[in-house]
Parts: sequence; C-alpha cells; structure tokens
Amino acid sequence: MILAFLSDFGFKDPYVGIIKAVVLGINPALRIVDISHQVAPQDVISGSFILGSAFREFPPRTVFLAIVDPGVGSQRIGLLAVTEHYTFLAPDNGLLSMVFRYSKKVTCFSIENTHYFKRPVSDTFHGRDIFAPVAAHLSLGAEPHSFGPPCPDPVQLPWPEPIVRDQYIKGEVIYIDGFGSLILNIPSKLIQHRKPVRKQFKVNIKGMELSIFNTYSDAAKDKPLALIGSSGFLEIAVNQGSAAEMFSADVGEPVVVTVPKVLD
Repeated sequence: MILAFLSDFGFKDPYVGIIKAVVLGINPALRIVDISHQVAPQDVISGSFILGSAFREFPPRTVFLAIVDPGVGSQRIGLLAVTEHYTFLAPDNGLLSMVFRYSKKVTCFSIENTHYFKRPVSDTFHGRDIFAPVAAHLSLGAEPHSFGPPCPDPVQLPWPEPIVRDQYIKGEVIYIDGFGSLILNIPSKLIQHRKPVRKQFKVNIKGMELSIFNTYSDAAKDKPLALIGSSGFLEIAVNQGSAAEMFSADVGEPVVVTVPKVLD
C-alpha cells in the first residue's frame, strides 16, 4: 500500500524523517511517496490546492497524510476522511477542501481513539504522535470508524468562484507554483467549451493583455503568456521566467478574461 505525504515541514529540520520513521516502525512494508514538503509555512490554502491537484493521480486505496497545521495543540480535531477510492488524514482546518470538491462521496471521522497514538502526545507535534501512527494502522487494515466518531461537518475553505458573463470571465490568482506561474480559479472548461477558439481570448492582468497559447515555449524567452496548465486551470506564466515577479502579483490578484463577440 502507498502512503502519500504532504506537509509544510521543509527539509531543513528532521520532522519529515521522524514521521516516516514512526510510520515504518509500525508498517515496514509501506511505500511512502512525497507529494511536497515545501508548502509555505502554515499556508492551508496552498496545501489544499497542491493536494487537490495531486491526489487523483494515485492508485486506489492510497492513504494520504497531509499536515499543514497552524492550530496544532488547539481544539481543532484530527480528521479522517474516506472517499470513493482513498483515505485522508489531516487536521480539520480546511486542508481537505479541494479533496471534498473533487469527491462525490466523503465520510469523515474525528480521530479520538488514543489506543492508536504514540505516547506521550506532544502538544506541538501531532504529526508524529497522532497522524503518523494512525496512518500506519490504517495501512495495516484498521477500519476508519475504529479511530473515532463520525464528523458530519468538516471545515471547508471558501472557494472563490469565477464570475462568468457573456463577454468576460473575472477570476483571481489562487496559487503560485515554484516557477512563479500564477494559477487562476478559472477551470479549463470555461475556456475550452466556448467559442471562438481560445487564441482569440485575451487575459488581462495589471493592464497587460495576454493571448492564450498551448505551451510555455509558444512565447519568446522572458515573455508572458496565458495557457491551460496541467492542473486543469488557466494560468499566467513567463517562458523561462517568473510571472509572480514580472507582475508583482500575489494570491488574490484579479484577472479578467475577455471573450470576443462571435459574428453571425
């Protein structure tokens, strides 16, 4: 079985290695795949986007361990979520919001059964003492309901829906990747399913108008462009450069896609 691991721990400190050690101490046969450990510290929204972009590529029965937990040690609960194909462990702070968005059926439990915890439980490292051992026991066949009672109302982050009109789509930046590309909250279907062809759409950011191309190299080096990215959303990039730096843009930056009139 695969354990897919996401966190904001980075690699300077021993936290990632410690959690893997705890998991493998309980189930040495488990295969661990790192999704990312470079989520910006305490950035639950970015963590949710990264997890939402990645989880559907994994084989069924994968267990996901996601830890971006600014509320560790507080009253927030630990969450176990079961979808059609996967099981997720995360703090109940909205980190699973994109998973919920893309899953047809989700059943959630509150992680409360201390029988599965590593003792003593640190107030500042629930990843090691709660989530890691629970993940390992799940991989060995423990039933989700054995970890605690149902949690019918998990926390979900608000999703900024794009505003869609006949002649424009108004969206915003929801994530900035490691290359400095600006990922928008405009899904590909809003571009691909409209006429005329997408090259006639114009993407407007901070007074600059960009065409939509197929790939990064369609623009000259150091020139900006828009395209449908691998995550399935419209994005703004710079060929061999950073759109975030070029436009001094951050999450929440407004972007407008203009839709030309179709002549009869």
